Amino acid sequence: MDLVPALDEPLKKVLGPATAKVMAEHLGLHTVGDLLHHYPRRYEERGQLTHLADLPMDEHVTVVAQVADARLHSFASAKAPRGKGQRLEVTITDGSGRLQLVFFGAGVHKPHKELLPGTRAMFAGKVSVFNRRLQLAHPAYELLKGDAEEAIDTWAGALIPIYPATAKLESWKIGKAVQTVLPSAQEAVDPLPDALREGRGLDSLPEALLKIHRPHTKADIGAARDRLKWDEAFVLQVALARRRHADSQLPAVPRRPAPDGLLAAFDDRLPFTLTDGQRKVSREIFDDLATDHPMHRLLQGEVGSGKTMVALRAMLAVVDAGGQAAMLAPTEVLAQQHHRSVVEMMGELAEGGMLGGAEHATKVVLLTGSMGTAARRQALLDLATGEAGIVIGTHALIEDRVQFLDLGLVVVDEQHRFGVEQRDSLRGKGKQPPHLLVMTATPIPRTVAMTVFGDLETSVLDQLPAGRSPIASHVVPAADKPHFLARTWERVREEVSQGHQAYVVCPRIGDEEDDTSAAKKKSAEDEDGKRPPLAVLDMAEQLAVGPLEGLRVEVLHGRMQPDDKDAVMRRFAAGETDVLVATTVIEVGVNVPNATVMVIMDADRFGVSQLHQLRGRVGRGSAPGLCLLVSEMPEASAARQRLNAVAATLDGFELSRIDLEQRREGDVLGQAQSGARTSLRVLAVIEDEEIIAEAREEAAALVAEDPDLTALPGLRTALDALLDEEREQYLEKG
Repeated sequence: MDLVPALDEPLKKVLGPATAKVMAEHLGLHTVGDLLHHYPRRYEERGQLTHLADLPMDEHVTVVAQVADARLHSFASAKAPRGKGQRLEVTITDGSGRLQLVFFGAGVHKPHKELLPGTRAMFAGKVSVFNRRLQLAHPAYELLKGDAEEAIDTWAGALIPIYPATAKLESWKIGKAVQTVLPSAQEAVDPLPDALREGRGLDSLPEALLKIHRPHTKADIGAARDRLKWDEAFVLQVALARRRHADSQLPAVPRRPAPDGLLAAFDDRLPFTLTDGQRKVSREIFDDLATDHPMHRLLQGEVGSGKTMVALRAMLAVVDAGGQAAMLAPTEVLAQQHHRSVVEMMGELAEGGMLGGAEHATKVVLLTGSMGTAARRQALLDLATGEAGIVIGTHALIEDRVQFLDLGLVVVDEQHRFGVEQRDSLRGKGKQPPHLLVMTATPIPRTVAMTVFGDLETSVLDQLPAGRSPIASHVVPAADKPHFLARTWERVREEVSQGHQAYVVCPRIGDEEDDTSAAKKKSAEDEDGKRPPLAVLDMAEQLAVGPLEGLRVEVLHGRMQPDDKDAVMRRFAAGETDVLVATTVIEVGVNVPNATVMVIMDADRFGVSQLHQLRGRVGRGSAPGLCLLVSEMPEASAARQRLNAVAATLDGFELSRIDLEQRREGDVLGQAQSGARTSLRVLAVIEDEEIIAEAREEAAALVAEDPDLTALPGLRTALDALLDEEREQYLEKG
């Protein structure tokens, strides 16, 4: 966080242009403040060496180890035909394992003199394999010796900080740069209010920065991390609390359903009772809709938990109150499906203005990019006159030409597929800001919801409606047990013979060969000994002439024309296709109750949450669902353990925790944590749930008392640094 002028100093003035350029380009660090907030990833103890046995392949690593032996070999090569070529092989050890270092040509002289047996040093380079042994070729190194003045100063602490580094800039060079700017840490203005800091016994910011970069004990590191975690959590939560506060100041039209209007008529028609969860969440939404500032609510629910029903009742309540409601879906297939199911659920209540329409009926229109001109013109007219109370569509709804008579509620399905700008421009179509309901079927752990969607209130549907069938999931180890894969196709045939249908999902489409980047990627994968991911088009062909011969097999993928996609989906939904071989286009919202089997090929290439989403496409009717995760990864691999976790539980929240623990937070936080300086450095959204929850409470109380933060200049400065322009817009539009 660029806090004060001393910390705003550009690095090129302090470190010189060459180092500053590498830091800017590769690490996103531009100022002294940026560098001070580039924290060590871990620490090495002088007496305790890194485990060489655990080094990851193809990664840039920094290790501390001792030279066991060094040998200089001569060899002949094209460049040195008379046996004048030289190769220095140095073996280093840390007690847990040994690692070979190699230097060639003119590069052997310096290490030959310096890397003598018994010497301790830090080595950095990319781990590769040669003759089945791990090695570092031409690693950079820094001797750990206590004689030179600078070395004593640099390595004085018993703990050596290891920084996130790049091939162009080793950890110890970053460490030296940090030492250069460390005195400026005294100038850091503290963003935490004194009362909060003292009440929790936290270090001041200058103390924390000194301790994280130059710790003398492990307790120093702990104290510094605790303090810096609070900084990240608190500043982010204050930003979100201010957003919520600003939203609560906006005017909105309260929308209360008429006691005997459209919503009541709809509820009377329902052939089933709502679950307790649906009733509770509906109450929360109706309470929000009745207020005179806009609702901002996130509705999370497992696939099939009945979110659409809750959203439809909210839309009907708004129509009852004289407004219009818009529902945005990420794809045309999904928009059409929502439209079909809403019209079916409403029956004659969806036939407003038509013969046979019910007394309280309204019109439900569909608006997508591929509609014919006449149908589109009619839909636009129905919206502008208010004839249509409900519109369901894709981002075609956002175009300038679309005008509403009185837009009261916007429902966004699958938020993570829908840009913030798009939500914003739809919101601008109301006379006053409309109420907003965001739905997602991706379960989000509470802390992520508080961090990413912190400007939205959260409702969770965690009950499945009666009549949903259980889904059994199994991992199919195709490489170890090929007969398991054969059995997979037999199971598909058995289900089809009982009148059911199946999905087969592949990671790739398969016609990318004309695309040079795909070809390059493919050859790179082949070199690593890893075959390219399986493709829909190849798989469909193999199955149709092989194990699934005689069954009706069709393909579906994102590069097909919208009309073709819809036609395929319609045939599958009507039961005219037995097996649909598809990419993840089916992940969101495709509802075919008769589909009972899902086979996911190369399942290790998908994320945990994505596998869970895909699996939710089967078992939607009365017959039990079966999900088979096919993988060639060895049993001991992390990928297989991930698949075992998916097979072991149907609890999406549990899986999203596992997913988050295995990925970096930044991946999950996506756009809400964009930009190098804004991403979380020490805060881990799963482990630090308590800190985030407490910071949220503290931030809400502080903002309620002093929304403009007039009494806290340090906090304002930290916010300005966090909310660079892009981030500010993100929250504005959230």
